[in-house]
Amino acid sequence: MPARATWTGPYPSAVAKPKPKSAVKPVAKTKSASKSVAKPKLASNAALGIDVGGTGIKAALVDVTTGALLTKRHRVNTPQPSTPDAVAQTVRHLVSLVEAEGRLPTNTPVGVGLPGPIKDGRLMLAANIDKKWIGANAEEVFGKALGRRVFAINDADAAGLAEIRVGAGRKQPGTVLMLTIGTGIGSGLFVDGKLVPDTEMGHLEFKGRDAETRLSGVARERRSLRWRAWANEFSQFLARVEMYFWPDLIILGGGVSKELDKYGKWLKSRAPIVPAQYLNTSGIIGAAMYAADRARGVDPA
Repeated sequence: MPARATWTGPYPSAVAKPKPKSAVKPVAKTKSASKSVAKPKLASNAALGIDVGGTGIKAALVDVTTGALLTKRHRVNTPQPSTPDAVAQTVRHLVSLVEAEGRLPTNTPVGVGLPGPIKDGRLMLAANIDKKWIGANAEEVFGKALGRRVFAINDADAAGLAEIRVGAGRKQPGTVLMLTIGTGIGSGLFVDGKLVPDTEMGHLEFKGRDAETRLSGVARERRSLRWRAWANEFSQFLARVEMYFWPDLIILGGGVSKELDKYGKWLKSRAPIVPAQYLNTSGIIGAAMYAADRARGVDPA
């Protein structure tokens, strides 16, 4: 077996946050100007990205060419119970916050990432949200709540799409594996830049249970594991994944990616490991990119 590489950085503290190339600028006040601020013109390459997780839901308007956020990143807690109707109403509130920052035409592409495999718009599993989502048509649920056309994608696939196009996996040939570590463990697999959708590696068996029930960020806190102990177990999980897929690069995203400086030196793998450039914002950016693609009739898979 080839020697396994150890983490060599960079850590999140060394990763520069991307600077938007085209930020929304407020209208300058003049003596003759009205007290109300004019709403900025929407760029033609803008799309709305929404990331639904087990603990939080985030949204922002995104420049799908550069990955820059054109509005603030809005976040609220995931409602409990996280039924389709409850989540849809929460998303509706989030979108209203984005709308309040500027004009948002009804034809703006809207993408939403969800924690589970999606077939023809329907969520097939629901590990970290309410079981009523199983079989529900997410595109119809959110479309009805927002009064807009909505495109649904697996949340880790969305995060990986952002990193492949404008982030840590850009121009990386071969097989790239994106792992998002938060409430659960999501996975996005790419071969020469093309998405292999709905891989769900967090549900691989690990020590008799779904891997994410032992190794997600929430599981680490529940088990009161120190970072070194968690990293040692996670390295064992990576060895299993590498045996199946032989990635050329592994990108770590999700909430735990922000803590990489605390455990990265103990991670071991055959393939190089790097943090997601956009950390926990990758899912928003990728969902927006996916929506823009689908609106143009393009399938990233």
